[in-house]
This record gives sequence, C-alpha cells and structure tokens, in this order.
Amino acid sequence: MKYSTDGTQYHIGLKEGDVGEYVILPGDPKRCIKIANYFENPQLVADKREFVTYSGYLNGVKVSVTSTGIGGPSASIALEELVKVGGKNFIRVGTCGGMDLNVKSGELVIATGAIRMEGTSKEYAPIEFPAVADYSVITSLKQAADNLNIPHHIGIVQCKDAFYGQHNPEIMPVSYELQNKWNAWLKLGCLASEMESAALFVAGSFLKVKVGSVFLVVANQEREKQGLENPVVHDTDSAIKTAIEAIKIMISKA
Repeated sequence: MKYSTDGTQYHIGLKEGDVGEYVILPGDPKRCIKIANYFENPQLVADKREFVTYSGYLNGVKVSVTSTGIGGPSASIALEELVKVGGKNFIRVGTCGGMDLNVKSGELVIATGAIRMEGTSKEYAPIEFPAVADYSVITSLKQAADNLNIPHHIGIVQCKDAFYGQHNPEIMPVSYELQNKWNAWLKLGCLASEMESAALFVAGSFLKVKVGSVFLVVANQEREKQGLENPVVHDTDSAIKTAIEAIKIMISKA
C-alpha cells in the first residue's frame, strides 16, 4: 500500500536518500540528539510520532539515528520503513534490567539472541524460529567495547511486552506463568530483560538486513533480591559510544 507519491514512509516520514546504510535505533526520541552529536554535520531529517531521525557522517560515510519508541510493534515499523529508504545495518541502543547476578548496574549487555516472550515476532515467524543478532554486528560491538575498555557481557536477553509484568508479576492474573518462566530464564543463564530485540532480530532476518543490540544495565532486580550492591544508573553514554565505535569498525571492514 502506498501512502505518498514521493516514497515518503507513512510512519517515520522519511524517503530514500534521507538516511545512511548504518542506523542506530534508540527507543527514546530525546536520545537521538545525544547520539547525533557524535556525527559529523548532524541534521534533523524527520520528527513524526515517536520517530525522530537525524543523519550525519562517521568517517565520511552517511549514518543515521532513528528513535523507535517502546516495544516491538513500533520498533518493527521503524525497521521495515528504514529498510525501504536505504538502511542496511542497524544497532539498537537502549537500556535493560539485569537478570544474571554477575550483570551489574552501569555495565553493558551485547545481545547474541533474544527470548521471544513478546507478540510482534510471532507475526513474522513461527515461534520455533530463533531471534538472533547478526554475527558481524555482535563482533563489532564486542571489539568496540574492548577498544573503549567498557565492562560488558555477551549473551541472551529476554524480551517482553509488559514492563510491569516483569517488575510486579505477582499482581498479574497470569502471575503463575510470568514467575515460572522468569525462573526458567534465570536457570538458562539469561543476562537481562528488555523489550525490542526479539522483534528487531526476527524482522531483520526476514528483511535480510544486519541487526544487533547493546544495552546499558540500569539495575538488576535479582541482585536487589539478594541484598547485593545495585545502584540505579541512567547515563547511556557508554552504550552510545560503543555503538558509534562499532559502526566505525563496520565501515572500516566494508
């Protein structure tokens, strides 16, 4: 279905030529300018709904940042439309809640794959299909974090649709399912919980584009339960710097 005569995408307000092949995907629109400040000559390209886009350059190559809002539905819309206007390599930059006791506030988590405990990915692929990040993006993020000497973990994250189903599962009518599955994820070594990667990884597989994710650990509710140190950290700059460095690495290898 076409919504414009010049190819402008319905939700994100972008057309071909507005973005580069490398795109960073934060959730919060207000985080876009913070990310764009790392670009050379950043320019606001579009501001529509929850989707704010800036484009600029890194090492002489056009790059962009587009916010996705919260959750899989809007993230998959952004990805679908960005691919239609030229995006090919995507890094989700966001926040997560730690799960494994070794994952501490202020550290980073680089996702290798995501548990599909959300709804969006089910409209792309059967549940048996895995939600996995692109290997080249994973290794670029790993190299970037190492280069910047930023503490990080690499592994599986859990994705859900209900934020408060994670934080107050006992009050939910399906508490039995939420709590039992949470305990299963812990036993399986899941590192952290967030809301977008499963949808992005599965949609990215379908769209034949490269997608990866890096998150700041805001806090870890399992560490809090154990009485371990668990400050709340909100500064996402380390995750942003890692994504920027990863894109530079990807550009150098292209």
